[in-house]
Parts: sequence; C-alpha cells; structure tokens
Amino acid sequence: MTTFSTTTPHPANSCARVDLNPAAAVERHARHDADRVVVRYAGGDLTYAQLDDKAARLAAVLAEGGVADGDRVAYVGLNSSSFLVTMLAGFRLGAVFVPVNFRLAEAELEAVLTHSGATAVICEPGHRERVDSVRGRTGLARFLLVDDDTAVPAAEVTGWEPWARLLTATLPTARVVAKHADDPAILMFTSGTTGAPKGVVLTHGNIFWNAANVELRLDTRRGDVTYAAAPLIHVGALNSFVLRTLVRGGTVVIRRGFDPQACLDDLVAYGVNSMFGVPQMFAALARVPGVFDADLSRLRSVVVAGAPVPPSLIEQYAEHGVLLQQAWGLTETAPFATHLPIERTLDKVGSAGVPMPFTEVRVVDAATNRPVPDGEPGEIVVRGPNVTAGYWNNPQANRAAFDEKGWFHSGDMGHLDEDGCLYIVDRLKDMIISGGENVYPAEVERVLSAMPGVVDVAVVGVPDEQWGETVVAVMSVDDPAITLEAVRAWAAGRLARYKLPRRLTVAPAVPRNASGKLDKAVVRRIAGEDS
Repeated sequence: MTTFSTTTPHPANSCARVDLNPAAAVERHARHDADRVVVRYAGGDLTYAQLDDKAARLAAVLAEGGVADGDRVAYVGLNSSSFLVTMLAGFRLGAVFVPVNFRLAEAELEAVLTHSGATAVICEPGHRERVDSVRGRTGLARFLLVDDDTAVPAAEVTGWEPWARLLTATLPTARVVAKHADDPAILMFTSGTTGAPKGVVLTHGNIFWNAANVELRLDTRRGDVTYAAAPLIHVGALNSFVLRTLVRGGTVVIRRGFDPQACLDDLVAYGVNSMFGVPQMFAALARVPGVFDADLSRLRSVVVAGAPVPPSLIEQYAEHGVLLQQAWGLTETAPFATHLPIERTLDKVGSAGVPMPFTEVRVVDAATNRPVPDGEPGEIVVRGPNVTAGYWNNPQANRAAFDEKGWFHSGDMGHLDEDGCLYIVDRLKDMIISGGENVYPAEVERVLSAMPGVVDVAVVGVPDEQWGETVVAVMSVDDPAITLEAVRAWAAGRLARYKLPRRLTVAPAVPRNASGKLDKAVVRRIAGEDS
C-alpha cells in the first residue's frame, strides 16, 4: 500500500509546515471579500461566502458519515459548481479528492472507484445509473446526489441521499484541516489510452509549486477571470488556472462542456483573462464567424496543451493578436513541466518551451538514461516539486517511472534545440518502425493537420509484410476531394518519403478522449479494419 507521511520539522525549518490547503484560502476570501462572485455558472452563480458556506456544510455532512483526514471522496459528473464544492469540502476535512472521468465504461468505473478506495461519492443524476451498476463491488458507503443544479434536472431516487436537503439542515463546520506539502490532495486517474489507468497522487505541494511556476511565467493577476470549459476531471483544466484562481481571489467561468460560439460569447461578456484548452478547442473556436473581430483584448494568458499543437494554429491566432502559449506536461507533473514564454511564440513556433522555473527537464537515451545531444530525440524526463509523489498503491509502476536519482520518465519523446527549447516528437510507444526507419506519428500529424480541408488527423502504424509497419492516416475532412494521392502529394515536400501515409481512412470524427488526446487504441482499430 502506498504510504504518505510527514515528520515533525526542526523549528528552523517551520516553513515546511506552512498550510497549503486551498480550502483555507477560499475561507479567507469568504471572510474578507464575501460578496465577490467566484463562480459564474448556468446552474447558479456563487460568491466566495456562498461557496465557502456550501463546502463547509458538505464537509459536515461527509464527516457525519465517517469521512476523515486521508479518506477518498469521489465526484462523478461534468464541470459544475458542485465539482468545486465537493473538492473544497474534501479538502476541509483533509480528504483526498477523486475526480472520476464521466466517460468511463462500467468496468473502468468500477476499477477506479475500487482502486481509489473511495468511501463516499457525489454524483450528478445523469451518471447515477452507471454508479449504481457497480456500487456493490466497491467500498463506497455514502451516496449523495446533486439535486440543486438547475442545469441538471434531478428526481429523487431510492438509494441516494439528495444533497440539497442535507446541506440546508447541516451547520457548516468551522475548522479547515491544515495541509502541508507532502500531504495528498487529489487522486487523478490517467486516461488509459495506452494501458490501464493508474492513480496519480498529487500532493498539496505539487499543486502549490505548479501554481508558483505559473505565477512566474505567465501574466496572471489577483482578481483575474478564468474560463473553464475543458473537463475539470483532467489536471490541465483544473490546475492550470482554476485552482489558482480560487486561491488568489478571482472568478471562474464554468461551462459544462465546450461550445465554440458560447465560448466566444463568454470571452467577450466576462472579459476573460486566462484560459486553458486543447488544440481542437482553439481550432473549433477559430471557425466561429467573426471570432477575430470580437474584443479579445483582455485575454492575455492562453495555454494550449494536452495534445500536439499544429504550428499553423498558433500562427493563425497570432495574425489576429492572440498569442497561444504552448506548454507540455502530464497528469504526473501537475500539469506543466515546460512552457513557451509569450515573447517566443512566433520565433519558436511549434516548441513546447523551456523548463518551468522550479522544474528540471532533460532528454535522455531511453536505453542508457544518459542525456542526448541537442537536436537528437530521446525520452523526456522531469524532476521537481510539482512532480507526483507516486502512483496510488502501485509500487511496480513507481519503480518503472522513477529512476534512482528521482527523475520521472514521461514516456514522451522530444528533443532540445540550441536554446534549450523543447520540441515534442511523440510517445515512445507510439513510434512506428517502417523499413528500419523511425517514424514519429506526431510529426506526421502536425504536417497533415495544416493541409487545407483536413479537420483532424491521427497517424498510427499497422503491421505490414514488406515494411514491418506501415504508416496509416485516419482523417476527418470537410473536402470530399481529399484522397490518399492528394495527401501524399501535399506532404511530399514537407516529409521524407518513408514518413508519408501509405493508407488513408476518412472517418466522421477522429477518436479522442475527454482531455483531447488521441485515443490511439480506437484509431488503430479503425486503421486496421480498413487495411
């Protein structure tokens, strides 16, 4: 079993015991800036006083049901104010928050709820039946149903406690448990696109040091308005700006999902200052009529990450005065390990940037673990206080991911240029070996995504008798004239011949998971079925 412990510090090192609990910061804002609106949401806005009161009442409800320091509290649902209330309620008790991917199949949901050891779950009505289908095979003892969100109609059902009545009848707890750097805060399960999901432990220190990195690198300010339409169940959306905005006293505009037109309307209406999104979100936003005629002047910190970013997308926004700032990281790095400073957006287009101020990044030979020369691809490894404390109850995964010097091995391939800027090549395990040559799908995807008429693209390798593996492109397009011959002709001057797709499958949509990453397992199945 994974154990997390802290030792009593020497008085001279008392800073190690500083309370980093975000719930304590929200409580302070509720005292000193009670009427400031912290959440803008279709199901009802909340001031700091209202958010803190609701979280305190839920904490009391959970405590009465046995939830204590170190226990796990799960949430199943889309983006909402209830998501934040549940997270803060758990933090108040010292519990570990488990945001559950609402798209999981029944077997996957059971695995996450069981492996996490969650004892209480808060659920939206639309996901109740799926939780019910596995509840008897988990350790869950408390089932609360969100029934006061006007964006999510609810009906009273057997076996679930409607939380609105409980919150009204319960007095708010007064005490927030102090939490320190080594204490676990969030248990977030990886997407599992390349294997079984693993529980990533993010400590309060991981959250704090990622925030410190962001503060030193991006133009974020106290009182900022941030936009959250990317799924909060993923660390990119949750810990890029949302958590930091709560701690600093700003406002979060929460949307249950991403709609390009609604996003544009919100950016203008609320004067949004910061936003995290995956490339597909910004590509869709760019197709909204009049988007670049709108007043986006207050949008100054825009991070795009979570999937390879086509340089053409960055250039398109830059032409209209919006500088997308590329970053790289994983759930395990909470999330950012590198970031491209805004002033380098155009002269280093396509780069994921330089290491964050408090984070070390190297590119090493995957076999020898030695740094490789600039320009040579290798595995990206990371070390720093924002890097996960480890995988939950998974010593085998910890041994595989961390070397003896504490470097986390990401499984991503990249290279550094002469200025120390990182360029992502691909996932190590996604590399295609065709005729003895290494082909990195992400490189091919970046080139093909810039082809006129291509909406989205994924590239995978499939077995081939002559070449060992062959390159297959799966595309969604808005031009029916796109053929394999046209794709090869367009890319011929941009890619070596052995990297060109030998097969093409046109699909209604390219499979992606909730975080915007390509679902390579499904892509390979589509590519294989067409072979």
